[in-house]
Amino acid sequence: MPSSRTGRLPVRRAVRGPAVPGPRDNPVRTLYTRARKAWDRPLTAYYLILGGSLLITVLGLVMVYSASQITALQMSLPGSYFFRKQLLAAAIGGVLLLAASRMPVRLHRALAYPILAGAVFLMALVQVPGIGVAVNGNQNWIALGGSFQIQPSEFGKLALVLWGADLLARKQDRRLLSQWKHMLVPLVPAALMLLGLIMLGGDMGTAIILTAILFGLLWLAGAPTRLFVGVLSVAALIGVFLIRTSPNRMARLACLGATEPQSGPVDCWQAVHGIYALASGGIFGSGLGASVEKWGQLPEAHTDFIFAVTGEELGLAGTLSVLALFAALGYAGIRVAGRTEDPFVRYAAGGVTTWITAQAVINIGAVLGLLPIAGVPLPLFSYGGSALLPTMFAIGLLIAFAREDPAARMALALRQPRFGKKRNGGSQRPRRWNTMRRRAPVARSSGER
Repeated sequence: MPSSRTGRLPVRRAVRGPAVPGPRDNPVRTLYTRARKAWDRPLTAYYLILGGSLLITVLGLVMVYSASQITALQMSLPGSYFFRKQLLAAAIGGVLLLAASRMPVRLHRALAYPILAGAVFLMALVQVPGIGVAVNGNQNWIALGGSFQIQPSEFGKLALVLWGADLLARKQDRRLLSQWKHMLVPLVPAALMLLGLIMLGGDMGTAIILTAILFGLLWLAGAPTRLFVGVLSVAALIGVFLIRTSPNRMARLACLGATEPQSGPVDCWQAVHGIYALASGGIFGSGLGASVEKWGQLPEAHTDFIFAVTGEELGLAGTLSVLALFAALGYAGIRVAGRTEDPFVRYAAGGVTTWITAQAVINIGAVLGLLPIAGVPLPLFSYGGSALLPTMFAIGLLIAFAREDPAARMALALRQPRFGKKRNGGSQRPRRWNTMRRRAPVARSSGER
């Protein structure tokens, strides 16, 4: 055997064959593991809430502009009239979102009683003749001058969430929630007062959302099953009575599953044309701005039935994208409520999540013909500044709570800005680039090699 110049025998290297992926090198398993690690990161809920809400709002602005053009022109208004008002409300709501996301939890709790008092005062002011304005048969509006109006019942949702969360948190600190009377009083009487003021104007859709928030708070507070079922039964009986005594609500209930605009003696024009809009969209829709139903066939195309126009113009892909964004927002809210140790944060985050999720389900269910038309807008998506402002403030609450998580706070503190000063004070050292200049040797201790 020939030897090398050094006199040593050459070492034979084994010929490697093609690498066979083992069970650990499975690309699907690897992708799943990476996705799970990314999903379990401390800032996942923070990014889901911030990104999801912004995407819903921006897409909603686009669809409001597309769905409201024909309605504005029929009213002898500029085509961008409703879009400009919605854009102004979104800008103000963005300021509220930023302010709420930067407020400490103590300030949120301090605002609970003032917001509740202001909401009750405005909701009572609606019933004063000459001040309250009736829209579509419901007197729940206050004219602010010109074309601007405000619906105080929308702020009642935010008031119930903040005040109810603060009330339950203080009672939990005193260990009073184990007694049913402390769990119900004064939470249920205050909620009934808000519901009464809303029902005086005839807006049962908003009353349903407020009832859902109440049940969400009771569920998070650990209400016993018997107590929960009892309160739910009373609410159901009241709801049945209010529906049976109103011909308009009975007509909406009769339109469930209707496929023709004139279903017997009941006119189901809006419900049926919402289905027509969704059915004509196909997979990818007819194109942005190319809706046919918004040309006077579909009433309230830019408010309560904007989801139907979205399905017609963006197709199944667009509607599923909207549903995925709301699902991500709901998951993030549940995650914030489940991982916190602060009872106020848990109740407030759960209340906001119940509010947004229930309202989205009721609106989309009505458009799909699965639920009666309740007249509630799609959160962050439909036209309406009165609904958008408190909802964006509530999203700011969720962002603030997501930032207050200890792991998220640590992750945010570790992030350093590329320019400017560090978060913990002091100036940031400039970045050194590779040059041809030799650096001075670093002094070493005598024992270092």
